[in-house]
Amino acid sequence: MDPRVSELFGAAAAAQKSGGRKTAKNGSKKFKNRSARYPKASNNPPYLPPELKLVNPTQCRFEHLATQMKWRLQEGRGEAVYQIGVEDNGLLVGLTEEDMKASLKTLRRMAEKVGADITVLREREVDHNSDEPYRIAEVLVRKVPDDQQFLDLRVAVLGNVDSGKSTLLGVLTQGELDNGRGRARLNLFRHLHEIQTGRTSSISIEILGFDSRGGVVNYSESRTAEEICESASKMITFIDLAGHHKYLKTTIFGLTSYCPDFAMLVVSANTGIAGTTREHLGLAMALKVPIFIVVSKVDLCTKGTVERTVRQLERILKQPGCNKVPMLVSSTDDAVTAAQKFAQSPSITPIFTLSSVSGESLDLLKVFFNILPPLSDSKEQEELMQQLTEFQIDEIYTVPDVGTVVGGTLYSGICREGEQLVVGPTDAGQFRELAVCSIQRNRSGCRVLRAGQAATLALGDFDRSLLRKGMVMVSPEMNPTICWRFEAEIVLLFHAKTFHKGFQVTVHVGNVRQTATVEALQGKDELRTGEKAGVRFKFIKHPEYLKVGAKLLFREGATKGIGQVTKLQPASQYQQQP
Repeated sequence: MDPRVSELFGAAAAAQKSGGRKTAKNGSKKFKNRSARYPKASNNPPYLPPELKLVNPTQCRFEHLATQMKWRLQEGRGEAVYQIGVEDNGLLVGLTEEDMKASLKTLRRMAEKVGADITVLREREVDHNSDEPYRIAEVLVRKVPDDQQFLDLRVAVLGNVDSGKSTLLGVLTQGELDNGRGRARLNLFRHLHEIQTGRTSSISIEILGFDSRGGVVNYSESRTAEEICESASKMITFIDLAGHHKYLKTTIFGLTSYCPDFAMLVVSANTGIAGTTREHLGLAMALKVPIFIVVSKVDLCTKGTVERTVRQLERILKQPGCNKVPMLVSSTDDAVTAAQKFAQSPSITPIFTLSSVSGESLDLLKVFFNILPPLSDSKEQEELMQQLTEFQIDEIYTVPDVGTVVGGTLYSGICREGEQLVVGPTDAGQFRELAVCSIQRNRSGCRVLRAGQAATLALGDFDRSLLRKGMVMVSPEMNPTICWRFEAEIVLLFHAKTFHKGFQVTVHVGNVRQTATVEALQGKDELRTGEKAGVRFKFIKHPEYLKVGAKLLFREGATKGIGQVTKLQPASQYQQQP
């Protein structure tokens, strides 16, 4: 989005709050001091490029515009934002009301031709040398899904215990406000002790859909997950993680293994930054997951308390270690701008203040999710899909009448029903053959799984005892590198004393989680907090499948560090068993 366009919408929102508007002769309202900030358009504007004016195009021109829209939707993985009334160089020319209606009508025809819908996100007036009002508009174009290939964004939900994470997700996905005593979160819990204590201890997955026109699709109309998937053009998959410190290893596993696109840090307005809040923020930043913040429970606090919590967050985000730019969202315009800027710049950190009981500002968060674009474009996904199949196993189940089922993420390639793969490594470093019987995405059947998508795969009568979390299912043609030992460049974030040879830590690399021993420090005898070094690790229990360049996170008690895998020492030649 052009910065001048976002500045106009932002200034408009500010003007609306302050009442700083003036009325033209014909009764239309205009904003002050626009001419000082932007060059004025003449009464006879020059040739208008495609997005600027779409009034009664010829058939040839219309076909060209429709082809251009189709290409833009492919590049945006099913979404594109058009700015009507704005020149390519950012000049805010604007259109008359008649021309704007005609342009939107043409845009709607183009969208129908390529199988998409349009939603006007926002409209604003611009200064012009005319008494007639001139407007610009931002329009979201979203493709109607076919064959379940909806846009799917994964959002990890972080925050301290009792900050309201599960309650917020319950309200978003069930469509009903909470009663103030945790009723909304009950459907999210997986274990009896979670229901009894109200505290999440496992990883649960929830979905929120948006249709092609931007409407919310959730369980409010007693829909099944399959019906939500059929109706939705865009899906937000929430990964609800534990907030209590004793479940930290589960939270880290969710962040490293489930490959979230974004992280939502929930902070309680009445307690502020407490408990594991800083730690969760640090984890997301260490793993380079873009993060935005939700301040919950504002109905329990005075306005001053909420403002104090927001200021506290802003101070932390601006610190040298974070270098973030906080952006408080208080209107629909702010939410639209925040969604677009958040995906463009990793330093922007939107902050929402809302209540799951009163519903205050909940719609702003929904607008944000509706417009939030994917981080990767179609070209990157195409490249991943052309590689050999690699599926990371995060969960293992036994389902009656189905057999063994594994859940996880397809890292690369394409996986189809009936495909023959190999799974491993076993404790002996071997791989075993298996067949994919069926695939489900978001609890509904799916025939083809593409790179970057999460799903569950049914493996029939394959022996569950041969599987464990951290394994991978790969194409038989792949020659995976299995290692007991590997080297990594690390930064020691915290250690009470000195970090030295022989120290044991729990290592997290993707879906791999295992205890490893420090075998050697390169060029040093010991490490202290904040120091960097090359380290050789050795797994204790069994070999693992790793990749050079993978992000690494290790911990042991209060000891924490991050790094990157730089070298693998293959355990032995790849072996495959029938």
